[in-house]
Amino acid sequence: MIDVRRLAVLREVARHGSFNRAAAALRLTPSAVSQQISALERGLGVTVVRRSTRGVELTDAGRVLAEASDAITAELANAEEEIARLATAHTERLTVATFTSGGQRLLPAALLRFTAEHPGVELTVLENEPEDSLGLVLSGAADLALAYHFDGPPPKHKGLTWTPLLDDPMWIVLPAGHPLGGRESVTLAELAGERWVHGCLAIVDMLDHYSAMAGFEVITACRGTDYVFAQSLVRAGVGVSMIPQVALTADQGGLATVPLAPPCPSRFVGIVTAQRRTRPLAEALSKALHETVAGLPLPAA
Repeated sequence: MIDVRRLAVLREVARHGSFNRAAAALRLTPSAVSQQISALERGLGVTVVRRSTRGVELTDAGRVLAEASDAITAELANAEEEIARLATAHTERLTVATFTSGGQRLLPAALLRFTAEHPGVELTVLENEPEDSLGLVLSGAADLALAYHFDGPPPKHKGLTWTPLLDDPMWIVLPAGHPLGGRESVTLAELAGERWVHGCLAIVDMLDHYSAMAGFEVITACRGTDYVFAQSLVRAGVGVSMIPQVALTADQGGLATVPLAPPCPSRFVGIVTAQRRTRPLAEALSKALHETVAGLPLPAA
């Protein structure tokens, strides 16, 4: 019987016209390629390649085998795809949509709890802003979304259920050594005249509103869309930032964090599921998220 692996080697030799180039494509040594071809020839009792200083070329028998190898390779690939499809036909799947800071701080620990109890589940995580995540749950593209909203009631969408997960208060992030860094809390009015680094565009308008109530106008140093980046700029002395508690970086080196006193914006994190369908796996992950939140350490002021 012809060894399929040796046919694959012959196929590469035919394609590249050289043992050396075939070896590079197969990630073998030229000697190993030569040995495979020699073994193929011994098994067949015919010569399949002619070797010369200019390279190698196939004999008539070699060309027949190379053509057969193409067909065999295609059939094997089809068979592998079908086997993979059959193997995953009964695999349980769960798709989760999440916003960035929730995916960094809340989701990993919850997924560890979840997979410990449901080890065979195939997980897919989609990073999206809340307004997009809600649509994914509504359409069925996601089974569950980790989302947030700011001041006011949670978003209402027909067919979706919002389950509160945690209140996510705002903190002021300051460069280490800032005069306000040792305070138990700070008001926005005390930050008048500071330059601000924004980590979320949604916060910009709210900060403008609350700062106007406090009697000052925000001076913007950076209008960004990433809380981690914002905190790195604060560490570099570019300005101060207003960051939700969940989005505070684990590495507080070079930073001082102080709770923001009311009146101030608030962020609220919740779990969004579809009303029309109940998925035990989504309920299990929701439970794991609640357990994760219950064990979260509070950042040091």
